[in-house]
Amino acid sequence: MENYDNNKVSVKIFGQEYTITGNKSREHIIKVADYVDIKMKEISQALQAGPLSSIAVLAAVNISDDYFSALERFQHLEVTNQQAEKDIEHYVQLWEEAKKNFVQYKEDLKQMTEQKEELQKLLDERDQEIKALREEATRIEGQIMESSSDMVNELEAKYKDLESSFFDIQMENIQLKGELDRYKRKME
Repeated sequence: MENYDNNKVSVKIFGQEYTITGNKSREHIIKVADYVDIKMKEISQALQAGPLSSIAVLAAVNISDDYFSALERFQHLEVTNQQAEKDIEHYVQLWEEAKKNFVQYKEDLKQMTEQKEELQKLLDERDQEIKALREEATRIEGQIMESSSDMVNELEAKYKDLESSFFDIQMENIQLKGELDRYKRKME
């Protein structure tokens, strides 16, 4: 950073030479002096040969007006900037919440998929059990045909037990299919 202490610059304002000392850069001091010169020339053209003191005072008033107008614009921009920063914070917070919700959604979907797969596996196992029970029932039915009447009665009792078990498994299978359908609907 440059050191501008006691920076002396010769400038011309409204036709007169001035030496200005300041702690700003040479370019900055010249820019300020040029601005004052322009304002004084504008007032001089409007007044048509008014006294120098009046031109200087009116130029100072115009420069002060420019300064306060710029200050008001700056303050308005500061307020606008603060609001924009608050809005950005709010949108960042909304974005973070949306990301969390999405992660939660993915986790829920994963769990539901796992549950669906478990239910499908259980349903397949039950179907296998039903198939095995049917095969067993068919085998027993064949044996009943070959055996004597005493055996027929005994086997009929076993068959009824198997039918009861088969019915229970079918009922359980129906319940599992219902649960699977509910999970499928949930997944959609």
